[in-house]
Amino acid sequence: MEVSRIRALRGPNLWSRHTAIQAIVTCEGGEMAIADLPDFEARLRERFPALGDLIPADHLDTVSMAHALEFAALGLQAQAGCPVTFSRSAQTLEPGVYQVVVEYTEEDVGRLAFDLAEQLCLAALNNTPFDLDRVLKVLRELDEDIRLGPSTGAIVAAAVARGIPYRRLTQGSLVQFGWGSKQQRIQAAETSFTSAIGESIAQDKELTKTLLHAAGVAVPLGRPVEDEDDAWAAAQEVGLPVVVKPRDGNQGKGISVNLTTEEQVRHAYRVAVDYRDDILVEKYLPGHDYRLLVIGDKLIAAARRDPPLVIGDGTHTVRELVGIVNSDPRRSDGHATSLTKIRFDEIALARLAEQGYNADTIPPRGTRVVLRNNANLSTGGTASDVTDDVHPELAACAVAAAQTVGLDICGIDVVCDTMLKPLEDQGGGIVEVNAAPGLRMHLAPSFGKGRAVGEAIVNMMFPDGDNAR
Repeated sequence: MEVSRIRALRGPNLWSRHTAIQAIVTCEGGEMAIADLPDFEARLRERFPALGDLIPADHLDTVSMAHALEFAALGLQAQAGCPVTFSRSAQTLEPGVYQVVVEYTEEDVGRLAFDLAEQLCLAALNNTPFDLDRVLKVLRELDEDIRLGPSTGAIVAAAVARGIPYRRLTQGSLVQFGWGSKQQRIQAAETSFTSAIGESIAQDKELTKTLLHAAGVAVPLGRPVEDEDDAWAAAQEVGLPVVVKPRDGNQGKGISVNLTTEEQVRHAYRVAVDYRDDILVEKYLPGHDYRLLVIGDKLIAAARRDPPLVIGDGTHTVRELVGIVNSDPRRSDGHATSLTKIRFDEIALARLAEQGYNADTIPPRGTRVVLRNNANLSTGGTASDVTDDVHPELAACAVAAAQTVGLDICGIDVVCDTMLKPLEDQGGGIVEVNAAPGLRMHLAPSFGKGRAVGEAIVNMMFPDGDNAR
């Protein structure tokens, strides 16, 4: 069997509307039906049992090596977790020569699957070993490395549902929608309309707070600090408890909250300065941590974020409880899944010590053991959808904050007791405004229903009736 002229069909094509790998497969000795090859079928199924559902046992006399390659390339991708369903083999006018077409979702994964399928068929033909577990692991890891993240993937899926064509411009999150003068681009939750100046303002937390305060939006008091001594002085000025955080940061890195002593403030400054040189000290606002998502001029979604924690069962240690929570299939080390694994690091150990625990403590049954002060999903936190609870005045405040900064897609971090009241009525405030916000907490929250944020972004970029062509 010889495989040649491999090429990617990156859009609707002669065979289907799916992206696909196409190759010319030449079977030695004419048709080369697998029924005529002693024990080939049994050896192939032994090396890849999932082929049992792909190769029709009652039509082996019409199944060639080219078909076996087709089924193997499709099956390997499917077993690795790729959502592929289409494949086709067609005989050419030349005997024993086939065109084989196999769908892919990521081109590099599809090409690799084709190569590995050829190795599988040759292993069965020559009765040599084939390490299926290793092969599937390699395919799965490659797919996880290069596939679109949940935020970008949701926007792409919404565009596809609208009939808007797309193509990836890089192996990252840069995607083009449409063609010619109608095209628009996104990179994660940034669009062609996202203002570079707005992004720059959002990155500067002190400037953001100044602009919001001038616009009449509730924000916490605070100021930049120069060193540990200045941090403690600022904390005394605004009144304890306080928050210490980098002036230009993201994903909760270097943030310490609810600090009530000089020792805590000084330690928090040292933690924050490891990430950035410019540090802010702000008044700590009591209440829950909420993320509001504004797209265009509308509030689209809202979620309450809770810090990473475990619940004691009276049997397992804290370390073991973290392992149990992290075994949830919804959790991974990165952002590919709806939740991230809880980090059991020095920050977690320090938070445990504040509660009188250590890694080997067995908490009483029902006890909440918090492992971090911040509630970011990237450090293992959870999210609960509260979109339907947002008070109209609070929603208008979030939209005003996004427009003051100048962002078309904006994540507004709010600290308050409830979404059911305006901020002013409960002493809450907006603590951060984020460009390119993560969408996964709204797409697949830990609790509550997901929101159609991808559709909202596509509808903002392409008004009704615009097919981007």
